[in-house]
Amino acid sequence: MDYGEIYNTALNSALEEMQNVCPDIRHAFVYNESGEIIAGDEGTPQKVMVHVVDAFDDIFERAEAIGGVEAVTLNGSLGTVKLYHFNGHYFVMVYSAKADVGMVDAVVRVLIPTVLKVLEKLSPTPLKNVVPPPASKPEPSKPEKPIMEDLALTEKHAEELAPEPEEEEYKPEVKPEPTPIFETVQEPSPSLEVPAVQLIVENIGGLLVPSDTVRVDSETLSNWENAFEGKKIEYVEIETFDGKTARYKVKPIKDAKYAGKGIVQIPEKAQLALEIKKGELVKVKPVIE
Repeated sequence: MDYGEIYNTALNSALEEMQNVCPDIRHAFVYNESGEIIAGDEGTPQKVMVHVVDAFDDIFERAEAIGGVEAVTLNGSLGTVKLYHFNGHYFVMVYSAKADVGMVDAVVRVLIPTVLKVLEKLSPTPLKNVVPPPASKPEPSKPEKPIMEDLALTEKHAEELAPEPEEEEYKPEVKPEPTPIFETVQEPSPSLEVPAVQLIVENIGGLLVPSDTVRVDSETLSNWENAFEGKKIEYVEIETFDGKTARYKVKPIKDAKYAGKGIVQIPEKAQLALEIKKGELVKVKPVIE
């Protein structure tokens, strides 16, 4: 054990014994004229000791003009702070308002100077700070929050701070009525249908007469072609009054004596097929393919 530890142990033991004799002494420590703390009780944090030393330094600087300070007493409602000056050392203590001031003062003035004198004889060099600074307790490392958790908290706070959306007045959705689309429907042009004309059956004379061809006067054919915008009429449909119909090729009548008399010349084979004969009426109408 070195001298520093001996001084520290001796002064701390003296402070403990003093508190045992006077339990009303709550805190106590010793420091030298250089401001170095030499000893202190375990119940007084070193930061508090340093603040007290700094506070008394201002008083000592102002007191030099009047020859220095032997003792300082600060009375409060909860207790008293008192400082003693012994041979280049300062002793500071705090005791309660209920303490026996005479008893406390007597113990301090006898015990502390005696211990300091003994220590100075053991070591003529000035006492230095032997109070080890309190080991700073490592602050427990806070577990890092996952990044996703921080983001979730940030979003949650943003949602809480965000103003609540104003309730919009309910308005029924009015769908615009569809504009009717008028499609121009082009009606098919009515087929030009020329009413059938009633003609009198007449035989066709001559050799090599085709059985699939009938003859109508030129005026009737011309009227039909005009009705069909100049289209040439090549076929006609013949209908009897019994309801039988047949389609035949058509050509103009060659014999001028039948012109304009409402005659249709039909071969004998065609007459037999339609069950008609010369002089009967039939309906004839053009056919456009």
